Amino acid sequence: MYQKVVLENGTRIAVEEMPGVRSVSIGIWVGTGSRYENPEEAGISHLIEHMAFKGTARRSARQIAEAIESVGGQMNAFTSKEYTCFYARVVDDHLPIAIDVLADMFFSSLFKADDIDREKKVIQEEIRMYEDTPDELIHDLFAQTVWSGHPLGRPVIGTMDSVAGLSREAVLDYHQRQYSPGNLVLALAGNLTTDAAVSALQPLFEAAGAVSPDNRTRTPETRFANKSIAKPLEQVHFCMGVPGLSQHDDRIYTLQIINSILGGGASSRLFQKIREERGLVYTIYSYFAAFNDAGLFTVYAGTNAENLSNVLELTWQEIEQLRDSGITTEELARTKEQIKGSLLLASESVTHRMHRLGKSEIIYGRLISPEEVLQKTSAVTREDVLSLARELLTPERLSITMIGAINEVPERLPWNR
Repeated sequence: MYQKVVLENGTRIAVEEMPGVRSVSIGIWVGTGSRYENPEEAGISHLIEHMAFKGTARRSARQIAEAIESVGGQMNAFTSKEYTCFYARVVDDHLPIAIDVLADMFFSSLFKADDIDREKKVIQEEIRMYEDTPDELIHDLFAQTVWSGHPLGRPVIGTMDSVAGLSREAVLDYHQRQYSPGNLVLALAGNLTTDAAVSALQPLFEAAGAVSPDNRTRTPETRFANKSIAKPLEQVHFCMGVPGLSQHDDRIYTLQIINSILGGGASSRLFQKIREERGLVYTIYSYFAAFNDAGLFTVYAGTNAENLSNVLELTWQEIEQLRDSGITTEELARTKEQIKGSLLLASESVTHRMHRLGKSEIIYGRLISPEEVLQKTSAVTREDVLSLARELLTPERLSITMIGAINEVPERLPWNR
């Protein structure tokens, strides 16, 4: 039920028809994010995302919100390092309203100077709030440690100074440069037909010029380093990790299994060993972040300073055991079933399906279907897991960043003995 139409100017329309539901989710995906910003533009993608809701030639900020909420719909947006998305979910009868509002925001945002100045202050407050949330901040600090000097190492939100320096002229220039048809995917999922979607979208989006931005960037060079940031907190929060895989590496399915078994949930090895058996943490988990040409595999935990050495030791023991001995047949089968169940349950959501369409198209230029994910996950063997773990999870590739009531990283780290 998935179809793709490419307009003459390069705009892609991806549709998944779901006749058994009564809602539709639509997203405008733009292939830009913090990675494609110059240093003096840091945070501009995120600012533009905010500004799209601040008024157009036809609607005030209030009217934008009311247009969707008055029909019971929902609308939001987000910015990542490599793409930005504006999306709405409405009852199928109200899809024309959602299309009209999103297109209006996309093409006709006013970007008034006083609105920009006001929203910069809002974002600076968002940065202050973020810096007061160490369990979130530590992840950006870790990326800065290993990818220092590269855009992937910068926070999506920008910094206090970079946001303060953004001008209306810079916003308009960046918007014109990045928000172009060849950098655009329109993704829709729900109770609609492809013909109806194309008929509604084509008149609005085909008129735009076909210029595409040059978003070639250099691959980040990983700096293996240990870093500590002293801050008067009740806990020490840390991220320890290694370079991972890019989005285009098929071993990403093997890495997903490693992640699930090591720290991907309450049944994972790290959670069971360190929280459930020892009571040393409230939260501990692992995750992987994959980008166009790079990635990170990371473990996060928060604990009090007295338990830090013990938590680091136990965490490394679990990593080392997985690297040296791999996983059991039972763990592999259970994890595959877990991934399958999560994927199928999520697929019942029209918004999830729209996100899958948009993200697949913006990254790969094609749909990565649930069937393909399940097939490639099913094909992963214990030998694949052991081989990748031995390649990635080595002491010489490991970095750690800490924040809390600690002046420096402990001299004796378990993987450096």
